[in-house]
Amino acid sequence: MDPSDLLSRIYISFWIPTAVLTAALLIKLPTIIRLWRDPLLRAVGGLLLLACAVFVFVAPSTIAWTNRVTGVPNISAPWCYSLLTAFCAACLLLIITWRNGPARGSAETRRAMRWVISTYSAVIVALWVLFFLAEAPEERLRDLDTYYATTPFMREEILLYLLAHSVAVLITSKLIWEWVRTDGLDAWLRWGLKLLGVGYGLNLIFDASKLTAVVARWTGHDLDWLSTHLAPPVAALSAILIAVGFILPHAGQYLHDRWRVRLAHRELRPLYVLMRGVSGSGVPVVLRATPELRLIRRETFIRDTLLPLSRHFDEELGRRSYEAALALGHSPEQAKALAAAVAIQDAVERKRRSPARDGTANTDTTDLLREIGAVSRALRRPDVLDAVRARAAASSESVSVHE
Repeated sequence: MDPSDLLSRIYISFWIPTAVLTAALLIKLPTIIRLWRDPLLRAVGGLLLLACAVFVFVAPSTIAWTNRVTGVPNISAPWCYSLLTAFCAACLLLIITWRNGPARGSAETRRAMRWVISTYSAVIVALWVLFFLAEAPEERLRDLDTYYATTPFMREEILLYLLAHSVAVLITSKLIWEWVRTDGLDAWLRWGLKLLGVGYGLNLIFDASKLTAVVARWTGHDLDWLSTHLAPPVAALSAILIAVGFILPHAGQYLHDRWRVRLAHRELRPLYVLMRGVSGSGVPVVLRATPELRLIRRETFIRDTLLPLSRHFDEELGRRSYEAALALGHSPEQAKALAAAVAIQDAVERKRRSPARDGTANTDTTDLLREIGAVSRALRRPDVLDAVRARAAASSESVSVHE
C-alpha cells in the first residue's frame, strides 16, 4: 500500500468519529438542556463535547492550523494532551455519577468527584509546564510522540498523558463491565454498556501501542508504526463504539416505543374499519398528528362506537361462541377475543337490520373495551371466526332439538 494512501485513511479516520460523536451529542442535547441540574446528564454532555474536541484538534490539518495561528511550533501537543486528559476525567466523573444513582449527592460521591477533578487538573497544569520547559522546535503533525520520545521534558510530558489516560480508561472499563453483569438492567442499556465497555477496552490498545512505540525509542528500536499507523484507527473505532454506546439506550428505546405505537395502530385497523362502517364516518386525518395521537384517536373512536352498539349484542351468542372457541382448542384469552369478534359482527348485522332499536343493553362491555386490540387481531382471521360461528350455531341447534 502506498504510504500516502495510508496517511489519507488515517486522516479521514479522525473525522468519522467526530461526526458520530457530534450526532450523539445532538441527540442528547435537548434532554441535557431540559434537565441541566442532573449531574449525570451534565457528565454525559461534557464527555461527548470533549470527545468531539479531541478528534477535531488531533486531525493533522487542525494541528497545523493551531501551530500556525499561535506561532508556536507543536503547541497543539499540550493542547491535545489536555483535551484528552480532560476527557479521561469526564469518563471517571460519568461513571461515578452513573453508578451511584440516587446517591449522586452523597458526601462520598462529592469527595470522589473532587479527587478526580483536582488530580486531572494537576496533570493538565503539569503538561503545560513540561511543554514550556522542553525544546521542540520542529513541527510534527503525526509522529510527535515518537519523534520527541527521548527529548527531555517532552519525554515526561508524553509519558504523563499516556499514563493518565491509561489509568482512567482502565478504571472506567472495569466499572462498566462490572455494571454489565448486574441484574435488572434494561436490554437497551445493557447493550449500550457493552459497546461502551468494548470502546474503552480499545482505548487500552491505543495506550499500549503508543507506550510500546515510545519505549522502543528509549531502547534504540523503531516501532513508530504502532503509534502512527495502528493507534489512530483504533482510537477512531473506540470513539465510534463509545458514541453508539451512549446513543443506543436512548435511540433504541425511542424506536422500540415508536414501533410499538405503530404496531398497535395497525392492529386496530380491522376493528376500526368495522366500526367506521357502523358510524358512517371515521377519524379525521391530521397530517401533523403524532403516531401516539393517531393511536389515541383510533382507540377513542372504536370505544365510542362500541358503546351504543352494545345494545344490539346477543349475550347468548357470545357465550356459545366462547365455548365453541374453547372446544376448537383455543386458549381462554383467544377464545374470549374470538367470541367478542363474533358478537360484534353479529351486532353490526342486527343494527343494519333494525337501526332504530331502542333501549339499553345489560351487556357488560368493560372487558371488551379494554381488549379491543385482541378483538381486532381476531378479526384478521375470518376462517377461524367462521369455524367458531358454525360450531356455535350447531350448538344452538342441538339445544333446540333437545328442548
